[in-house]
Amino acid sequence: MPCTTILVGKNASYDGSTLIARNEDSGAGAFTPKRFVYVKPEDQPRTYRSVLSKVTIDLPDDPLGYTAIPDADPKDGLWAAHGVNTANVAVSATETITSNARVLGADPLVAYRPAEGQEGEPGYRPEVIGGIGEEDIVTIVLPYIRSAREGVARLGALLEEFGTYEKNGIAFQDVDEIWWLETIGGHHWMARRVPDDVYVTMPNQLGIDAFDFDDAYGAQEAFMCSADLRDFVTEHHLALDLDGWFNPRLAFGSHTDSDHVYNTPRAWVMQRALNPRTFVWDGPDADYTPVSDDIPWCQVPERKITVEDVKELLSNHYQQTPFDPYAHREKTPFRPIGISRNCHLAVIQMRPDVPDALRTIEWVTFGSNVYNTIVPFFTCIDETPKYFSFTPKKPSTESFYWANRLLGALADPYFNSTANLFASYRLNVVARAYAILHGVDNKHANASAEEIRSECMGANQQIADMVQQETDTLLGKILDIASDKMRNAFSLSDE
Repeated sequence: MPCTTILVGKNASYDGSTLIARNEDSGAGAFTPKRFVYVKPEDQPRTYRSVLSKVTIDLPDDPLGYTAIPDADPKDGLWAAHGVNTANVAVSATETITSNARVLGADPLVAYRPAEGQEGEPGYRPEVIGGIGEEDIVTIVLPYIRSAREGVARLGALLEEFGTYEKNGIAFQDVDEIWWLETIGGHHWMARRVPDDVYVTMPNQLGIDAFDFDDAYGAQEAFMCSADLRDFVTEHHLALDLDGWFNPRLAFGSHTDSDHVYNTPRAWVMQRALNPRTFVWDGPDADYTPVSDDIPWCQVPERKITVEDVKELLSNHYQQTPFDPYAHREKTPFRPIGISRNCHLAVIQMRPDVPDALRTIEWVTFGSNVYNTIVPFFTCIDETPKYFSFTPKKPSTESFYWANRLLGALADPYFNSTANLFASYRLNVVARAYAILHGVDNKHANASAEEIRSECMGANQQIADMVQQETDTLLGKILDIASDKMRNAFSLSDE
């Protein structure tokens, strides 16, 4: 999937939280309806079968409950996307990334191939089962891990056993650590712990630009990898460094013309926003440009990063640059982050200074990020509010997903006329939601886990009701503007 990821270490965030966030974007010409749900342990399958690759995996018998953001229509599988389990561990899967022919030739992807012909007849070729992919990862990993590091180890073992049919990056999070794993070919992988004082930007490219094999095969303080990755690199002459420090992006990644249109500009605009004075980003003397292949994987920001900052970055359409499609008549040459095909965004915030039951806030939204607001929910729950879990096949304003799709489609032709309305909507929703969150935090600092769970469920419903009211009001205003600007408008008072 074409997505954008931001990871924020605990010392780089405004309140000491770890933050992981990702847009899930539909493919070109498609708009995938999503919903926000809670999966109870009794509803978790004990044998998992992938819809796309047909791989079958036996799962442990002691799953944790977890949140998920699956496709509303499971015809292509679950695609659970993001989630937080009851041990306060999160997974975001996945960011589609790039590779190159040398890697894929040395370790081909494990693609599903249907049977050809009739068994027993000449030319018959049996079905070939594929590996695991984005459809599967949250479901087969998240319910069984109790730390981010455990998540890396579990997924790594599954990749080595079953392989993968696509190239992906996956984030794992707990209150202390964030790990980022990237697949390499069909069976290999590497992972790096995000340093506490940095943020990471990932725009659909293999991103890790430094790797320490000695640590990966030793203490594993900051690096992990598949068992034979170093031998794989040596055998196939994949290292391209001249200075002796292994750069995985050179070995395993890409730097094609399509990267310079689709991928690197997004890293450029995110880091330009968070480090505006650290480097020169514009003009003939720029340190980095939208087509630079060496934009760092991580940076120390110039100030602490908030959840709202993350939302704004994942809504970015090159504001204050010559590439903003809303400010210039020419079609932008670069793919925006905030695009029409955003189907959902989740920011997962793990707070260090509250009881375990209150620790995780999952901020969720649907639709094009230019025209929506992000909404926080406690994850110590048994179910999610219907306004967020109900996504029927037919559009309905009783569904947050469909309300956001309608808002974006109606407002897009009138961006300048509606921008202030959306800014006020976001401010009101997030401010009112924060007030509800603070009320629960302050009231239940010393309460039992069950008391907190009950209060969290009530707070989530209160937030959902508030958001539905604010969204309905905004939709009415946007509808009036769009109706007033219809091309067939006419009255006797027209001049």
